Amino acid sequence: MKRAYQKKKAPFLAFLTITVLLTTAACMPPETVEYVDLEQYEGLWYEIARYPVPFDEDTVAVTAEYTLLDDGTVHVLNRGLVGDLNGPPTSIEGIARVADPVSQAKLRVSFDRPGLDLIEGDYWIIELAEDYSHAVVSDPLRFTLYILSRNPMMDPIFYDTLVERLSERGFNPDRIEPTPQFP
Repeated sequence: MKRAYQKKKAPFLAFLTITVLLTTAACMPPETVEYVDLEQYEGLWYEIARYPVPFDEDTVAVTAEYTLLDDGTVHVLNRGLVGDLNGPPTSIEGIARVADPVSQAKLRVSFDRPGLDLIEGDYWIIELAEDYSHAVVSDPLRFTLYILSRNPMMDPIFYDTLVERLSERGFNPDRIEPTPQFP
C-alpha cells in the first residue's frame, strides 16, 4: 500500500517542484547584462513590443532617443503617435542616471510630466545585442518590458525566439504586445 501511495505522490511532487521554481523565477528580479557602453547605447531606438502599462497612453510608432550628457546622465526623448499611425503626436522628455556604475545596465529615469516628475522609474537593460542592434528593458519587479531595435521592424523569426527566451526567464509572453511602427 505504501508503494502505491508513493507512486501517486511522485508526479504531484514533480509538478509542485516545477511550479515553485517557475514562480520563484518570475518573482526574482531579472538579471541585467554585464555591461553597457552608454556611448554605443545612445541614439535612436524603435519600440518593437511592450507590456501594456497605463502611462504608455495607447501610443504607436514609439521611438526613444538617448543622448549621453557631459555629467554622465542620459537625456531621454520618447515620441509616438496616440491611438494609431494617423494619430496625433505625443512626446515626453526625461533624464536617466546610472544606478549601477559598474555595469551601467541599471538606470533610474524621471520624466518632466506633472505627476511623473517626482518619480524615478527603474530602467534595467536585461538583454543587449553585441552590436547594439536590439535591447530588452525591464525593471526589478517585471512590471514593464520593452523590446527595442535600431530598426523599425524586427525579423519575425528573431522576434519569436526573443519572446521565447523572455518566457524562459519568467516573463509572460501573453502580456507582450507588438507596437505598430512605420515600415
